[in-house]
Amino acid sequence: MKHPSDVILAPVITEKSTAIKDDSRTLCFKVARGANKIEIRGAVETLFKVKVAQVRTSLVHGKAVRRGKTAGRKPDWKKAYVTLAEGQKMIEYFEGA
Repeated sequence: MKHPSDVILAPVITEKSTAIKDDSRTLCFKVARGANKIEIRGAVETLFKVKVAQVRTSLVHGKAVRRGKTAGRKPDWKKAYVTLAEGQKMIEYFEGA
């Protein structure tokens, strides 16, 4: 079992994630590439003391970047959309954002 802070790396705060947070009680996190849905659910429930209804994951492919004539890529990363169960309050971390 991985430590919860090794699974949940950071919140994703964008216009889209803020909109779905307000509309459908869904939070967006950057998570470890090797984490599965069960580990993500457990980590969110442990760290934030809330009940999770659903977890959806997505692999985000890194963009191609150039620095002069040198070309490279940003790393791929994994994103998780976590829907909170009915009756659960939103996580305070996101209220100020």
